[in-house]
Amino acid sequence: MKIIAVTNQKGGVGKTTTTINLGASLAVYGKKVLIIDMDPQANATSGLNVEKDICIYHALIGKKTLNSIIVPTETENLSIAPSNISLIGAEIELVNYPDKEKILKNLLKNINGFDYVLIDCPPSLGLLTINALVASNSALVPVQCEYFAMEGLAQLLHTINLVKKTFNPALKIEGILLTMHDKRNNLSKQVEFELKRHFPQHIFKTLIPRNVRLSEAPSFGKSIIAYDIKSIGSRSYMSLAKEVLKYA
Repeated sequence: MKIIAVTNQKGGVGKTTTTINLGASLAVYGKKVLIIDMDPQANATSGLNVEKDICIYHALIGKKTLNSIIVPTETENLSIAPSNISLIGAEIELVNYPDKEKILKNLLKNINGFDYVLIDCPPSLGLLTINALVASNSALVPVQCEYFAMEGLAQLLHTINLVKKTFNPALKIEGILLTMHDKRNNLSKQVEFELKRHFPQHIFKTLIPRNVRLSEAPSFGKSIIAYDIKSIGSRSYMSLAKEVLKYA
């Protein structure tokens, strides 16, 4: 079972879009996938048309087992441990727990039957994100093709290295994923050039384009695979899944 944290402390870079659609794409390739929604905004949960009063919060504080809160989605092979707004209090409640950074890791020890676990992290470097990184084999970092793309990226990579040194020596960078790419836009090309120059060994070949269908899918509670499998957004995430499978 491979565990990947999808993380970036900047909001609006495509973390949830990537978690949902990479998960759905891996499922199409026959892999059993679990998404863990670690964001109190719960966009991955609503984006897969899941509503549940019991969520990952109740597992983190020890009220429920992780197995008991996992629910199937409308996509075959794809399940989710949902989130809701109650998760917002978890960082405060967990601060005095022993081994508070390893709570999610310990929960995942009792999970089997999945090939991939994708963790949708909140847009911060707090305790929820630290738990995700400590539990994971690797971190996948979506970066929007915009002027401030690299702002904070160095800080995030520094945090990943700190987690690696302190809690999780096996943690690797799965890759940096360029999102909202517009090949007609010089700024997108410049951001792509700079990121490839600074992080040549970490950039995915797949670029996720700006795509209307990709933006519409969550409002229908569907992945892009279920919403419009022929769209360029769908083809892009299927391509990303192939890259992830290649380096598994």
